[in-house]
This record gives sequence, C-alpha cells and structure tokens, in this order.
Amino acid sequence: MELGSNSHKGNCFYFLCQIGVLNVQVIAAIDIGTNSTRLLVVQRTEAGWVELARKLASTRLGEGIRRGVLLPSAMERTVEAVGLFYREALGLGAQRVVAAATSAVRDASNREEFLALVNQRVGLPVRVLSGVEEARLSYLGVISGLNIEPESTVVVDVGGGSTELIWIQSGRLRLASVKAGAVRLTGAGGRCELAAILRPALSQVRQPGAVNLVGVGGTVTTLAAIDQKLVEYDPRLVHGYVLTTGRIKEILSMLASLELAERRRVPGLQPERADIILAGVEIVLAVMEGLAVDRLVVSESDILLGLIQEEVERK
Repeated sequence: MELGSNSHKGNCFYFLCQIGVLNVQVIAAIDIGTNSTRLLVVQRTEAGWVELARKLASTRLGEGIRRGVLLPSAMERTVEAVGLFYREALGLGAQRVVAAATSAVRDASNREEFLALVNQRVGLPVRVLSGVEEARLSYLGVISGLNIEPESTVVVDVGGGSTELIWIQSGRLRLASVKAGAVRLTGAGGRCELAAILRPALSQVRQPGAVNLVGVGGTVTTLAAIDQKLVEYDPRLVHGYVLTTGRIKEILSMLASLELAERRRVPGLQPERADIILAGVEIVLAVMEGLAVDRLVVSESDILLGLIQEEVERK
C-alpha cells in the first residue's frame, strides 16, 4: 500500500528542532494502543523541543480482541488512564493535547461507545487512526528520532493488535499491515502459522542492498531492556540499542523456559507484559528471518513523536 511522498528529510527529534512555526510552548500526545496507553509531553525552548514527561499504563484495551468487541472493564481502565494523562498534560502547561487510538479501537464493533465514553468522562476527542495513518506517523516518529538513511530503512511496528512494515520505495512511503500483534496472537498458534500470516506482507518489502531494520513498540523496547537487565527502565539506554537475531533467540528461549510468575520477575520486563511477551518476540523474529536481517535497531521515538510533529507542522 502506498502512503505518499517522502517529504521528511534529515533528523529533528533532537527535539523537532527544525520546526519553528508553532506558538504553542507545550504540546502533548496520548496513544491509546491495544496493550497500553501512553503519554508524551514536550516543551519548546530556545534550544529546541525537550521532553517533559513520558508515561505508560498497561490498560490492555484489546483484551478479548479476537471477538471484535471492547470489553466494559477494558474500556473503564483505558478511560481512567486517558483522563489521568490528560490532567497531567494540562498540569504541565500543555496548550494542545492530541489523542489517537489504533488497532483495538479501529477494529472494534463498539468503537463509538468507547469514543463517546472518553469524550463524556475526559472531555477529549480521540482520533481513530487508519492503518495507513498509524504507519505514516510511526515512520515519521522514527526518522525524526534516529540518525538513519530513510531510503534503506524498514520500520517494523509490533503492536498489541497488529504489526506494520513501513519503508520507502521509489521515493514514496509504502505499508504492509497484518493483524498479528502480541495481544492478538497470545495463545493462538505457533511459529509455522505466524510465518504464514506474515509472508504476504514480508514479500511486499523490496529493498535493494542492505536493509536497516528499525523496531518500535513495547515488545521491541522490552527486548532492549531485558538484554541490558534494566531494573529501572531508561529510554536513553533503550533508544538506538542494537539487538541481534542470535541474542533475541536466546532471550526468547530464556523467557519460554520460565513459568508466568517467574517471567514477571525478569529484569527489564514489565510484569503486565509477561503474558504476551512470547508472542511479541515470535513476531519480531519472524520478521527478521523473513527479511533476512540479523540486527534490529530499537527506537523509542515512534507514533507519539509522529503525532506531536504532525501537530506542530499542521499549526
């Protein structure tokens, strides 16, 4: 699928430093995902944009996602987190707060009920991103946050409900998306089935020469944290970290050998993610093997940064 022309060159996550067209001094983004709800707040200074806050709540909105309906308890958890993050952003002086929802809400038959609940309880409109929009914003966040060559880069976004591959072909962004995420695939099939699910998407990626694979999403950042045994998560140590296929296989083997209660105590692994991490890592490995790459660069800059940069440019 074609997304549009690649008009973003260079690197400006440090921090959106190339953009000087917005009078707003503090801006925030809330990402409502299948597994977690996240907040990013940035402030404009004379030196550029700096991060004020980055928060995550494991809300598991996509609980029971294979039935295509958002559960009342999952909606309650998520609305509570969105409200908390919205108030925190306003407390930090945010003049603009943008909120976006991805796969779980996009695919739910009762999505309007959830959107109305957020609007009623929080007073914040939520934009439901299409697969194309989600991919474009994730890619924008990555190239804004890493000093990479866009033309040779493939971004893999492993979410809770879906996985996207985004790359440039003939000067235009392309997307391949599959409904295979860490939450959706937990307890549903093995690697043979997963390889078959991903094969049509992987076959679309045509990259001449070496491919720089960049990964975003909680599974990928968790792998970097586990590999470094981070007792306390530090995005500065995760962003730009390089994982090899061999090391990821070792981590997967270690995690698979543990009972769930033991897995929850692994340094670098959020206890709330312990039940879905195996499926997420399987997806990462299947993508790497399908693209015949043996290294993955981890990016902390993702759809949240993409949402903020889009808002900056829009204004």
